[in-house]
Amino acid sequence: MTDESVLHQVHSLPERPGVYIMRDARGDVIYIGKATSLRNRVRSYFGSSRGLEPKVRALAETVRVIEHVVTRNEAEALHLEATLVKRHQPIYNVRLKDDKHYPYLKVDVQHPWPRVTITRRVEDDGARYFGPYASAGSVRRTLDVVKKLFPWRSCTKEITGTDPRPCLDYYIKRCIAPCTAFCTPEEYAEVINETILFLEGRSDEVRRHVIAEMERASEAMDYERAARLRDQAEAIRRVTERQQMATTTPLDADVFGLARQDDEACVQVFFVRGTVVADTDSFMLEGTKDSSDAEVLGAFLAQFYESATYVPRMLLLSVEPTDREQLEAMLREQRGRSVEVAVPARGERRALVTSAEDNARESMRMHHVRWVADRDKTESALSMLQEELDLPTRPNRIECYDISTIQGTNTVASMVVFRDGHPATSQYRRFRIKTVEGQNDFASMHEVLTRRFKRVAERRRAERGIAATVALADESAPGTVTEPEEPEDLSPWDEVPDLVIIDGGKGQLGAVLDVMRDLDLRDVPVCGLAKREEEIFVADVSESIVLPRQSEALYLVQRIRDEAHRFAITYHRNLRGKAATRSVLDSIPGVGPKRKQALIRKFGSVKAIREADVSEIASTVGFTQRLAETIKRSL
Repeated sequence: MTDESVLHQVHSLPERPGVYIMRDARGDVIYIGKATSLRNRVRSYFGSSRGLEPKVRALAETVRVIEHVVTRNEAEALHLEATLVKRHQPIYNVRLKDDKHYPYLKVDVQHPWPRVTITRRVEDDGARYFGPYASAGSVRRTLDVVKKLFPWRSCTKEITGTDPRPCLDYYIKRCIAPCTAFCTPEEYAEVINETILFLEGRSDEVRRHVIAEMERASEAMDYERAARLRDQAEAIRRVTERQQMATTTPLDADVFGLARQDDEACVQVFFVRGTVVADTDSFMLEGTKDSSDAEVLGAFLAQFYESATYVPRMLLLSVEPTDREQLEAMLREQRGRSVEVAVPARGERRALVTSAEDNARESMRMHHVRWVADRDKTESALSMLQEELDLPTRPNRIECYDISTIQGTNTVASMVVFRDGHPATSQYRRFRIKTVEGQNDFASMHEVLTRRFKRVAERRRAERGIAATVALADESAPGTVTEPEEPEDLSPWDEVPDLVIIDGGKGQLGAVLDVMRDLDLRDVPVCGLAKREEEIFVADVSESIVLPRQSEALYLVQRIRDEAHRFAITYHRNLRGKAATRSVLDSIPGVGPKRKQALIRKFGSVKAIREADVSEIASTVGFTQRLAETIKRSL
């Protein structure tokens, strides 16, 4: 059921174009969208649930706070949406997997002696940027090819032309040695210009220019330079021949093919420059399960071109994306000229798209092959844990616990769950310590494990009681057969882990073993992981177990321990932050938890609220002028 405060926020949205940002009860961004009319678009999430998609229904039930940014037009909203999605990675959006700042090649043309370098930051500094590339590997391969073809300097020294001798790069024809004045500034600039033309995909033009220079050098009887240019032209020809032929007519286009499976998708990109595919890349997407192909491709294109330095004249796609007109407007603004977005049906262009789709499916297959390989490592880790810790079964379900506190205040604990070596985040749990005063990790761990396994112990006692009753009934009525009951679906609290890991040494382990003895759960395997030497302690064994330093089992245990620590310390910090503002805001009449949360989200701190105008406070959702004046007086 939708919260009343959420509906109030919806009705307060303006009927203007912009971007809306939805947050859950913890304040995490869960969805970002764009709209021609913010109010009408967001209101559609909260109508009758009968006709809504499952993802939209789940989103409407989860959202608690709606923020918005007004833009001048739809194209601007599309651009802002892509930027925010890449930054926040909301779980309900289609998003680039493991998104990051993708690498570019940078040619610092403002420098008197430019170099070609790899960068992940595009700045407005007058340099030329080429990319983005999907990975560091692809950009390094391109840089390696360019360096072999064009002899620009790779050193960072100050060029004065007075060095006594050149470095090795000169002798292997990788540099024309401006450091020793073996070339003029004009000759070096020509090398950089050829490099830029090649990176733009104009390799035929570069080769023709190099051949013309070779002939002029030959006519001038500068045979050494002519021979170097001949070798360069031949190298460009070989590199170009290795590239895939694209069309019989030149194109300046990016070609996109889409492949999908379950909650993932893969987009393959061909960068067509002239008549060849100058480069290719593939991108994995996630969060695509309940989205159409058009929505997936539209979301990808907006994020892909959001920070691109070069936009081609044409985009060739496998399906028409959603918001095509807004996408064309955004690309036109970035390029400075019109950009055509087309879905070819036949001919060479359709063949290009089909090839991109085939490659997307192949990239998806290889992604799953790598995943299976990683899964094999996980299987090996679990098997090794079973052997090293002498566990009765393979540890398919592992639970790990950690305590977080500062000088005994706001003490909390975390429980993280790993299934088959992978985090089961839906079963993570957090605990506030209730019975322990001050800093006492042993007692805190005792409380947490008692609360966690008390229900398991009660269930077992109940099952034993039922079994005893059935046995007595069978004795009194011989010859009858009692059908076993179907097992009920177990909640996370009812499941018994195959291994419990405690973040700590013998002391913490002892506290947990006391709990297991008291609850008669001695069959649940427990171990402690000490941080200093990564030693593992188990019951009834005085010596610690040390897993091999490079073993998959140690990596898995460390990952589980670190996840428990992260989860605990995040909860602890949240409680500390709330405690810092509780005494001030909670004492103000009319300011309850929701209004306090709204103020902190909007202003960030009590100090900022104190410095804000009454009108700013009153404009916060759920506040009136009178309440804003009361807050100002109280602060």
